[in-house]
Amino acid sequence: MSKFIIEGGHKLSGEIYPQGAKNEALQVICATLLTTDEVVISNIPEILDVKNLLSMLEGMGVKVTRQAKGVYSFKADKVDTDYLESKEFVEKSASLRGSVMLVGPLLSRFGKAYFPKPGGDKIGRRRVDTHLDGMIALGASMKYDPSVRAYHLLAPSGLQGCYMLLDEASVTGTANLVMAATLAKGVTTIYNAACEPYVQQLCRLLVSMGARIDGIGSNLLTITGVGELHGASHKILPDMIEVGSFIGMAAICQSPLTIKDVSFKDLGIIPQSFRRLGVKLQRKGDDIFVPEQESYEIESFIDGSIMTLADAPWPGLTPDLLSVMLVVATQCKGSVLIHQKMFESRLFFVDKLIDMGAQIILCDPHRAVVIGHDHRIRLRANKMTSPDIRAGIAMLLAAMSASGTSIIENIGQIDRGYEDIDTRLNAIGASIFRS
Repeated sequence: MSKFIIEGGHKLSGEIYPQGAKNEALQVICATLLTTDEVVISNIPEILDVKNLLSMLEGMGVKVTRQAKGVYSFKADKVDTDYLESKEFVEKSASLRGSVMLVGPLLSRFGKAYFPKPGGDKIGRRRVDTHLDGMIALGASMKYDPSVRAYHLLAPSGLQGCYMLLDEASVTGTANLVMAATLAKGVTTIYNAACEPYVQQLCRLLVSMGARIDGIGSNLLTITGVGELHGASHKILPDMIEVGSFIGMAAICQSPLTIKDVSFKDLGIIPQSFRRLGVKLQRKGDDIFVPEQESYEIESFIDGSIMTLADAPWPGLTPDLLSVMLVVATQCKGSVLIHQKMFESRLFFVDKLIDMGAQIILCDPHRAVVIGHDHRIRLRANKMTSPDIRAGIAMLLAAMSASGTSIIENIGQIDRGYEDIDTRLNAIGASIFRS
């Protein structure tokens, strides 16, 4: 099992570029199955989750060509539909969370798809009801296949547009249903749709491929089905989670850092949320400069009550950054309540931070109170194991600020979401060794 060995306490400086957005990449790559024409996508992060998805597409017979770093072409003109029913395909699908978004394109274009319970992070229960209920509403039939422990969805006569009110504003659920609806007969209306920038980007790609989608950027999407889609080109946004991770890294290491080409307009409430922790970040064009500060003072609410940072559907704060913000808060001045509403196991890594000297009260699986050290007491080095992508990067930031040498095992979890993170951070002054 690979591990990181991190020597803490090094100052950072210079510039760093965020990778392409992981969550968008998984969506738009799946969308290439909706046409027989070539689709070219650039700024693809070459991370483990993306590589696994590309391998799955190649197994189906999709022609995947790497034209340059981060630039790939896809041509799904000869998909092996028999492979879609193989045990190998279902097992690969079950091991990769992002593969859930293959279901919509496959069902819409080929009339069949398997839906195993998806894998990914070990962060608690992750419902798939929104996906399944939506596919059934579009006319698919469903039965459980015990031989592969997956649901078999069938729509041999094609999907039929309908009105649906989603029970939750699921990002992957919305993406899946939008892709399915593009080739469905008639009009599909999706209310309570997720409206994250990555869903907007998926919709824009689909429109450039010939889809008819109204309401992009809102929670009410109307998709008028078309007979076929054609080829297109698309550029993925910078990863807002990585941008937020770098803001947090600069703050906890008390280091001046410029984060380049962040697509600031697509960051939503993220910069404001870090400002609430006392981080005086500055926008410079489409870059963010995080200055070195001696102290980061957490704000209180107007009535004097303790600051609360909680995740919420877009344009609220993404749950993927709460782990990073929690670590940053351990070295701020003041107290903050971190409320992770979506996943019940994502805060369990805080016991490792407590071992490092952080003052954290884990109230329950969803809430933790952090009392900051104001950089007067450095965290101690520790040996840790990464349970998921976001906790992994939070542990890495904690280790970079700590006194001594820390070890993080199971770094494959970090590699799933962050491309060459050790090399890129070492270039700006970190000391991270991969073993």
